[in-house]
Amino acid sequence: MSTTRTLARTTGVAVRAMLVFTLALGVAYTLVITGIGQLTMPWQANGSLVRDSSGTAVGSALIGQAFTVPAEGDALPQYFQSRSSAATAGDDAGYDGGASSGSNLGPENADLIAAIEKRRAVIAEFEGVDPAVIPADALTASASGLDPHISPAYALLQVARVAAERGLDETALRELVESHVQQRDLGVLGEPRVNVLELNLALDALGR
Repeated sequence: MSTTRTLARTTGVAVRAMLVFTLALGVAYTLVITGIGQLTMPWQANGSLVRDSSGTAVGSALIGQAFTVPAEGDALPQYFQSRSSAATAGDDAGYDGGASSGSNLGPENADLIAAIEKRRAVIAEFEGVDPAVIPADALTASASGLDPHISPAYALLQVARVAAERGLDETALRELVESHVQQRDLGVLGEPRVNVLELNLALDALGR
Protein backbone atom coordinates (compact mmCIF):
# COMPACT_ATOMS: atom_id res chain seq x y z
CA MET A 1 0.00 0.00 0.00
CA SER A 2 2.83 2.37 0.89
CA THR A 3 4.42 1.81 -2.51
CA THR A 4 1.11 2.43 -4.25
CA ARG A 5 0.53 5.69 -2.33
CA THR A 6 4.05 6.85 -3.11
CA LEU A 7 3.59 6.10 -6.79
CA ALA A 8 0.24 7.89 -6.85
CA ARG A 9 1.72 10.91 -5.03
CA THR A 10 4.71 11.06 -7.36
CA THR A 11 2.49 10.75 -10.42
CA GLY A 12 0.22 13.50 -9.12
CA VAL A 13 3.18 15.83 -8.54
CA ALA A 14 4.53 15.11 -12.03
CA VAL A 15 1.15 15.76 -13.67
CA ARG A 16 0.64 19.02 -11.75
CA ALA A 17 4.16 20.16 -12.60
CA MET A 18 3.58 19.38 -16.27
CA LEU A 19 0.33 21.36 -16.28
CA VAL A 20 1.91 24.33 -14.49
CA PHE A 21 4.91 24.49 -16.82
CA THR A 22 2.73 23.95 -19.89
CA LEU A 23 0.56 26.90 -18.90
CA ALA A 24 3.52 29.05 -17.83
CA LEU A 25 5.92 28.34 -20.69
CA GLY A 26 3.63 27.11 -23.44
CA VAL A 27 0.77 29.58 -23.02
CA ALA A 28 1.59 32.53 -20.77
CA TYR A 29 5.14 33.04 -22.06
CA THR A 30 3.98 32.83 -25.68
CA LEU A 31 1.20 35.36 -25.08
CA VAL A 32 3.55 37.77 -23.29
CA ILE A 33 6.23 37.62 -25.99
CA THR A 34 3.62 37.93 -28.77
CA GLY A 35 2.08 40.91 -27.00
CA ILE A 36 5.45 42.61 -26.56
CA GLY A 37 6.22 42.04 -30.24
CA GLN A 38 2.88 43.47 -31.37
CA LEU A 39 3.28 46.52 -29.14
CA THR A 40 6.93 47.36 -29.78
CA MET A 41 7.69 45.97 -33.26
CA PRO A 42 4.40 45.17 -35.04
CA TRP A 43 5.86 45.35 -38.56
CA GLN A 44 8.67 42.89 -37.78
CA ALA A 45 6.41 40.64 -35.67
CA ASN A 46 3.98 40.24 -38.57
CA GLY A 47 6.55 39.19 -41.15
CA SER A 48 7.97 42.55 -42.32
CA LEU A 49 5.31 42.67 -45.04
CA VAL A 50 5.76 45.10 -47.91
CA ARG A 51 2.55 46.62 -49.31
CA ASP A 52 1.79 48.36 -52.58
CA SER A 53 0.04 51.70 -52.97
CA SER A 54 -3.37 50.04 -52.46
CA GLY A 55 -2.29 48.47 -49.18
CA THR A 56 -2.09 44.94 -50.56
CA ALA A 57 0.75 42.80 -49.21
CA VAL A 58 3.02 41.94 -52.13
CA GLY A 59 5.89 40.27 -50.29
CA SER A 60 8.23 40.49 -47.35
CA ALA A 61 11.23 42.76 -46.93
CA LEU A 62 13.10 39.68 -45.67
CA ILE A 63 12.53 37.30 -48.59
CA GLY A 64 13.46 37.92 -52.20
CA GLN A 65 11.27 37.17 -55.17
CA ALA A 66 11.75 36.73 -58.89
CA PHE A 67 10.59 39.41 -61.33
CA THR A 68 10.06 37.06 -64.23
CA VAL A 69 7.32 35.83 -66.56
CA PRO A 70 5.51 33.28 -64.33
CA ALA A 71 5.18 30.42 -66.81
CA GLU A 72 8.44 30.91 -68.68
CA GLY A 73 10.86 32.28 -66.11
CA ASP A 74 12.19 34.98 -68.46
CA ALA A 75 13.29 38.17 -66.72
CA LEU A 76 10.87 41.10 -67.02
CA PRO A 77 13.03 43.87 -68.59
CA GLN A 78 10.98 46.70 -67.07
CA TYR A 79 11.95 45.66 -63.54
CA PHE A 80 15.16 45.51 -61.57
CA GLN A 81 16.21 41.88 -61.25
CA SER A 82 16.99 40.09 -57.99
CA ARG A 83 20.00 38.03 -57.12
CA SER A 84 19.95 34.43 -58.34
CA SER A 85 18.23 32.04 -55.94
CA ALA A 86 19.31 28.52 -55.01
CA ALA A 87 16.03 27.95 -53.13
CA THR A 88 14.17 26.10 -55.84
CA ALA A 89 11.59 23.33 -55.46
CA GLY A 90 10.18 21.55 -58.49
CA ASP A 91 9.28 24.07 -61.19
CA ASP A 92 9.54 27.01 -58.81
CA ALA A 93 11.65 29.92 -60.06
CA GLY A 94 13.42 30.30 -56.72
CA TYR A 95 12.89 32.02 -53.38
CA ASP A 96 10.89 29.06 -52.04
CA GLY A 97 11.02 29.38 -48.25
CA GLY A 98 10.52 25.63 -47.93
CA ALA A 99 13.64 24.93 -49.98
CA SER A 100 15.99 27.51 -48.48
CA SER A 101 19.60 26.46 -49.05
CA GLY A 102 22.84 27.24 -50.78
CA SER A 103 24.82 25.02 -53.11
CA ASN A 104 27.65 24.34 -50.62
CA LEU A 105 29.99 24.10 -53.62
CA GLY A 106 33.59 25.22 -53.18
CA PRO A 107 35.07 28.08 -55.25
CA GLU A 108 36.97 25.64 -57.48
CA ASN A 109 33.99 23.35 -58.11
CA ALA A 110 33.46 22.89 -61.85
CA ASP A 111 29.65 23.07 -61.59
CA LEU A 112 29.80 26.35 -59.64
CA ILE A 113 32.26 27.86 -62.08
CA ALA A 114 30.05 26.83 -65.00
CA ALA A 115 26.96 28.33 -63.33
CA ILE A 116 28.78 31.61 -62.71
CA GLU A 117 30.01 31.83 -66.29
CA LYS A 118 26.51 31.08 -67.59
CA ARG A 119 25.02 33.83 -65.43
CA ARG A 120 27.76 36.20 -66.54
CA ALA A 121 26.95 35.62 -70.21
CA VAL A 122 23.18 35.91 -69.70
CA ILE A 123 23.43 39.12 -67.66
CA ALA A 124 25.96 40.71 -70.02
CA GLU A 125 23.62 40.14 -72.97
CA PHE A 126 20.49 41.18 -71.05
CA GLU A 127 22.05 44.41 -69.76
CA GLY A 128 24.21 45.12 -72.81
CA VAL A 129 27.38 45.48 -70.73
CA ASP A 130 30.93 44.15 -70.64
CA PRO A 131 30.96 40.86 -68.70
CA ALA A 132 33.94 42.13 -66.71
CA VAL A 133 31.88 44.85 -64.98
CA ILE A 134 29.20 42.53 -63.55
CA PRO A 135 29.44 42.49 -59.71
CA ALA A 136 29.94 39.26 -57.79
CA ASP A 137 26.49 39.21 -56.16
CA ALA A 138 24.86 39.11 -59.61
CA LEU A 139 26.78 35.93 -60.42
CA THR A 140 26.32 33.94 -57.23
CA ALA A 141 23.30 32.83 -55.21
CA SER A 142 23.13 33.74 -51.53
CA ALA A 143 23.70 31.09 -48.86
CA SER A 144 20.00 31.07 -47.94
CA GLY A 145 18.73 31.42 -51.48
CA LEU A 146 16.21 33.96 -50.15
CA ASP A 147 18.27 37.16 -50.10
CA PRO A 148 15.98 40.14 -50.93
CA HIS A 149 18.88 42.52 -51.57
CA ILE A 150 21.39 43.24 -54.29
CA SER A 151 24.44 45.47 -54.17
CA PRO A 152 24.15 49.11 -55.23
CA ALA A 153 26.58 48.27 -58.04
CA TYR A 154 24.24 45.61 -59.45
CA ALA A 155 21.22 47.90 -59.12
CA LEU A 156 23.01 50.74 -60.92
CA LEU A 157 24.14 48.33 -63.63
CA GLN A 158 20.46 47.77 -64.49
CA VAL A 159 19.51 51.45 -64.71
CA ALA A 160 20.08 51.85 -68.46
CA ARG A 161 17.93 48.85 -69.35
CA VAL A 162 15.04 49.76 -67.02
CA ALA A 163 15.12 53.41 -68.11
CA ALA A 164 14.95 52.42 -71.77
CA GLU A 165 12.06 49.99 -71.16
CA ARG A 166 10.02 52.56 -69.24
CA GLY A 167 11.00 55.71 -71.09
CA LEU A 168 12.58 57.23 -68.00
CA ASP A 169 15.51 59.60 -67.64
CA GLU A 170 18.59 57.62 -66.60
CA THR A 171 19.81 60.30 -64.21
CA ALA A 172 16.47 60.43 -62.40
CA LEU A 173 16.33 56.64 -62.21
CA ARG A 174 19.87 56.52 -60.87
CA GLU A 175 18.84 58.95 -58.13
CA LEU A 176 15.87 56.70 -57.30
CA VAL A 177 18.21 53.74 -56.89
CA GLU A 178 20.62 55.71 -54.73
CA SER A 179 17.74 56.86 -52.51
CA HIS A 180 16.95 53.18 -51.81
CA VAL A 181 20.46 52.20 -50.76
CA GLN A 182 20.40 50.88 -47.19
CA GLN A 183 23.65 51.56 -45.38
CA ARG A 184 25.54 49.19 -43.06
CA ASP A 185 23.65 48.29 -39.87
CA LEU A 186 24.98 50.39 -36.98
CA GLY A 187 27.43 51.82 -39.48
CA VAL A 188 29.70 48.75 -39.45
CA LEU A 189 27.69 45.54 -39.98
CA GLY A 190 27.11 44.12 -43.45
CA GLU A 191 27.39 45.98 -46.73
CA PRO A 192 25.32 48.72 -48.41
CA ARG A 193 22.40 47.07 -50.19
CA VAL A 194 19.19 47.66 -52.14
CA ASN A 195 15.92 45.86 -51.45
CA VAL A 196 14.74 44.88 -54.94
CA LEU A 197 11.03 44.59 -54.10
CA GLU A 198 10.91 48.02 -52.47
CA LEU A 199 12.84 49.55 -55.38
CA ASN A 200 10.46 48.03 -57.94
CA LEU A 201 7.43 49.28 -56.01
CA ALA A 202 8.90 52.77 -56.07
CA LEU A 203 9.47 52.29 -59.78
CA ASP A 204 5.83 51.35 -60.37
CA ALA A 205 4.75 54.36 -58.33
CA LEU A 206 6.29 56.57 -61.02
CA GLY A 207 3.40 55.49 -63.26
CA ARG A 208 5.45 54.31 -66.24
